[in-house]
Amino acid sequence: MPPELLFALPLFAVEENVGAPQSIATLNQKAEREEAPSGDQREEAPSSPTQSEPREDEYSAQVRLRRELGQVHRALGIAAWASMTLTTALGFIQYYNLYGFGAGQDENPCAVGNAIFGQDQCYGDPWPHRIGWIVTAIAYSGAGVLSYLFPDPNRVKEGHGPYAQKLRIHEALRWVHLIGMGIQIALGLGHGLGIFGDRANHYEELRAVATTHLITGMITYGALTAAGAIMLF
Repeated sequence: MPPELLFALPLFAVEENVGAPQSIATLNQKAEREEAPSGDQREEAPSSPTQSEPREDEYSAQVRLRRELGQVHRALGIAAWASMTLTTALGFIQYYNLYGFGAGQDENPCAVGNAIFGQDQCYGDPWPHRIGWIVTAIAYSGAGVLSYLFPDPNRVKEGHGPYAQKLRIHEALRWVHLIGMGIQIALGLGHGLGIFGDRANHYEELRAVATTHLITGMITYGALTAAGAIMLF
C-alpha cells in the first residue's frame, strides 16, 4: 500500500456556543451591588459603559468567529472523512491484489492473473489510491488548522455537561488517528520507496509491512470516524 502523507491534526471538533453566559455588564452590576456598603454609607455605583461595551464586543466577536470557523471546519472534516473512506477501500483492494489473504508469492491474485480491476494494478504507481490520500491530506490538514484557531469564550472545554464530555472524547480520539497516521507515513514511504526490499526477493517482509500498514489504516479510519460521529450526532 503506498504512503498516505497525512498530517496529524484533529477533525470535526465543531462546537456550538449554546447557553452563553450572562453579559459582562450584567455580571459587573451584580458584583457592584454585592460589594456596596449598607446603610447610610451606601452610594450608587456609577455605571461604566465605556469599560463594559468593549469587553462585550470582544466576547461577541469571539463567539461569531468560532461559529464561522466551525462551519468551514465541519465541511472540511466531512470531506476528509469521505476521501479517507475511498482511500481506505482502494488500499484494501491493492493489498488483496498484491498479497491476497495469506496467499504465497505464487498464489496471490496478481500472480495468478486474477487482480481486481485488471493486471495493471499489479505494477507501477497506484494513482487512484495516491490521489485519494492527497485529497484526504489537504482536507484533513485544513480542518486541523482551523480547529487550533477556535477561540473559546465560553470555556466549553472546562464544562461538565454532555457537550463538554463529548468534546473531551473527541480530543482523546484525535491522538489515536494522529499516531496511526504517523505509523502509516513511515510504513507507506518505506514500502513505496523500496526500503524494505522488492516483492521478488523480500515477499514475506513486504507482506508483513503491508499488513501492518493496512491494520493501522483501518484503526486510524475507525478513530477518525468515531471522532467525527460523536460531534455530529
